[in-house]
Amino acid sequence: MKITILDSATLGADMKFDIFEKLGETVVWHTTEKDQVAERIKDSDVVVTNKMKLNGENLKYAGNLKLICVTATGFDNIDTAYCKENKIAVCNVSGYSTNSVAQVTVSLALSLSCHLTEYGKYSKSGEYTRSGVANMLTPVYNELSGKTWGIIGMGNIGRQVAKVARALGCRVIYTRHSADENACTLDELLQESHIISIHTPLTSETKGMIGKRELDMCSRKPILINVARGAVTDEAALTEAVIDGRLSGLGIDVYSVEPFGEDHPYQKLRDYDNVILTPHMAWGAYESRVRLLDEISENIKSFYGGGNRGRIV
Repeated sequence: MKITILDSATLGADMKFDIFEKLGETVVWHTTEKDQVAERIKDSDVVVTNKMKLNGENLKYAGNLKLICVTATGFDNIDTAYCKENKIAVCNVSGYSTNSVAQVTVSLALSLSCHLTEYGKYSKSGEYTRSGVANMLTPVYNELSGKTWGIIGMGNIGRQVAKVARALGCRVIYTRHSADENACTLDELLQESHIISIHTPLTSETKGMIGKRELDMCSRKPILINVARGAVTDEAALTEAVIDGRLSGLGIDVYSVEPFGEDHPYQKLRDYDNVILTPHMAWGAYESRVRLLDEISENIKSFYGGGNRGRIV
């Protein structure tokens, strides 16, 4: 068995791949360019990838390919219809990053709600020392206890965030696609929430679901956090909502194009203290990444043993 890992850089420089070497010949590529994919997978039995797009253009050269393992939960980079038609199995991994993403979500909410960026700057700049005053309490911040935290997408991560939010004293409301009599509508959530965090997958239904119309409904000028997928929101509309003061804070870890370019709307927000932009790292606590590789190894062993562990195609 030949296993080809196309983009190990997305998993972190501290990860080791011995677990795959025990299963078969393993070739690890740090990064792979689009025009290199076909050549690198042509004699592979198993391909492991995170961000590379695999479709008919490159998969047609992979005559030995039996299994694609996605190092993520989302598999929108894989042409699953082509794989199904050509009997190429596809596996993903779910649940491995729940604690990591929830932790970063809450960290963003706490940092933005307490204005830690501004207070940190005040102390580090020397202004605090020069002031001669024992404390500085502007910008004003509020307790989260008693506030409403709206969760868009009540899956594993959403439920973990809800647990922490309730521990902080928040009232939690949420939306979800499946039937749930306790869920609210998106419009209700937008109107009532002081904090909004997004945890929904990117689908044809959720693409662009938070745009200008939705942001105009946010009467409480909430903090908005997106750790799901960038394209779930209209990024230009989010930018304008921050500039116009319709959002009191913005925490973003995901982008429609990654990394985002020099012409991306968020470039306008680089100097805003009430904006935190992180480089798609929320999923990647060390324990989460180790768990991910272990799960992929188990998926490969299951496949070759006749099982369907982690299989989506």
